[in-house]
This record gives sequence, C-alpha cells and structure tokens, in this order.
Amino acid sequence: MKALVVPLDGFTGALLAGPAVRAVATRAHPVTVLCGPGGEPAARLLPHVDDVVVWEPPPRTPEDGRADDDPLVRRLRNEAYDVALVLAPGGHSPGPAEQLLLRARVHRVAACGDTRPRAVLGTAAALGFRPRAGDDGRLRVVPPPDTAQLTGAGPYVVVHPGAGPPGHAWDPDHCAAVVSALADAGHRVVVTGGPEESALTRHVSADIAVDLGGRTDPRRFAGVLRAADAVVTGAPGPAHLAAATGTPVVSLVPPGAPRRPDGVPSVLLAPDACTARDVAGAVHRLLDERT
Repeated sequence: MKALVVPLDGFTGALLAGPAVRAVATRAHPVTVLCGPGGEPAARLLPHVDDVVVWEPPPRTPEDGRADDDPLVRRLRNEAYDVALVLAPGGHSPGPAEQLLLRARVHRVAACGDTRPRAVLGTAAALGFRPRAGDDGRLRVVPPPDTAQLTGAGPYVVVHPGAGPPGHAWDPDHCAAVVSALADAGHRVVVTGGPEESALTRHVSADIAVDLGGRTDPRRFAGVLRAADAVVTGAPGPAHLAAATGTPVVSLVPPGAPRRPDGVPSVLLAPDACTARDVAGAVHRLLDERT
C-alpha cells in the first residue's frame, strides 16, 4: 500500500505530522510527505518518511481540462497512491489538497483539522493505521548529528530570538537582556537563527553568548537543540523541534497563541507581561524539574 501524508502548515505542520507518519508506516510503504517549501526541511527530519514531494497550492484550482497537464498530478497518478491523510489546522483549508488528490486518483483521502496527536492519530486509525506498540505519539526526528564543534564544550541554554509570527517574540534588546540574565544566572548561552537573521543573532549574543546565526541547517539545528538544557523562543517551529529532540522549552507566546509543545516540560510566558529575569527564572524551574 502506498500512502501520502499532506501537512499544510509549513515547518511546524510537518513536525506535527510525525506521529501520523509513523502510524501510517506500520502498514504502508512507501510513505511520502507532500508539503509546501516551508515544510520540506522538517519533513526530511521525520522517521519513516521515504520521500518528500514539494507542492505549493495554486491560487485557484485548474480547470478540469488542464488537470492532466499538471506535472505533479501526472507524477502522483504514476505513483498510484492508495491513501492520503491531509492535515489542515485552523486557517488552512484542505480543499486544494483534496482536489489535487482527487485529480491524481488517490483511492482514499481523509482530512483532519486538528493537529493535536490524539486527533491526528484518530483520523489515521479510521484509515486503518495505528501506532506501533510502545509509540507514545510524541514528536520525534531522526537522530541529529553531534554539534559540539559549533556550540563548544559544556552545558548551555539556547535563545532563538527570531522567525516567529508577529507578537510571539521580544524585540532584539529584550532578547539581549534575556541572554544577559541567563549568563548572570550562571548559564552558558547559545543564540540561534537562520542566515537572514545573522544581524539579529549578532546583536542578541553580543560578547556574551555563542552566535550560531546562519551556521546551522535543519539537521544541525536539531542537534544544537537536542544537546541544550533548555530552549527559549517565541517561534513555534523551533519550539516544536526542541520538543521533538526531548529538550524543555520556554515559549514566549501571546494569549490565544497555539498550544505549548507536547511531550516535554515547558513554560508559557506572555512576551508583553514578563521580564528577562522572569525568563531566566522559568529556565531555572525547568532545569529543577529535570533533576
């Protein structure tokens, strides 16, 4: 049986699809993740993914007469997939994906609008896919590489200041204050960010923290997070990636934001209602819980 898993919410959505991918892989082979460009790096980190196909939903559905001319439709038809699971959290319509799969003649398609593990696994079970014995449904990634050559020796806390939706993170000066507060509390700090955030990470790290801005691809980033004592971020992608590596998270999220990462100790703080000292205190509480 050939199966597709189709997450529609970028990097975070692809990570949250992991438990469903593992369940589907108990009875299907190959398992292909069909996702947008933003989800591809995360999809390639998931266990039991055999292939990743990148697809950007069109602004409108092609006319029926043009469907056969779509290279992706032809590819999916040729692969002859038997079943597909579409994961469309709030704000993402499953319609375009379902139309694509219909044109590609996928035999069975189910959609889930709730990406919490229980809901996703329930939809997968309705298709006949159940987790392996002992699979607790937590987020997971393939084992990342050792990154000690990047972070240096000794324990550390990661501060990831960027890449979050509006309202999810402090401004650079506040993030720099968090780094200073953590250093004053005796923590070694590593600041992370993408290539486009190197100026931000340089400002936030100052002369206090290790600056890894622009120096990690997704696999190395996962390795940096896995080896950390805790992660401080306002971005859902890094927060869930940290959870997938088993690392506690302090999430700076406004009221009404998406839920905290599953499966690891975590603290939620509202960015406009806490200080750098509050963040350092939250990290201290998480580390106390681990001992």
